[in-house]
Amino acid sequence: MMTIRKMIRDNKGATAIEYGLIAALIAVAAIAAMSNLGNTLNTTFNKVASNMSQGK
Repeated sequence: MMTIRKMIRDNKGATAIEYGLIAALIAVAAIAAMSNLGNTLNTTFNKVASNMSQGK
């Protein structure tokens, strides 16, 4: 019975889960930002390559 009471009072697992959720949220935000940046860079490089091939 004492073991169960100790497990209920122990907050270390909850804290670890919270940190894991925060890390996952940061990772998703970073992936979204980098994906958007990648698309923007791809468009820019395609425009530069097009202009170079046209001799501008």
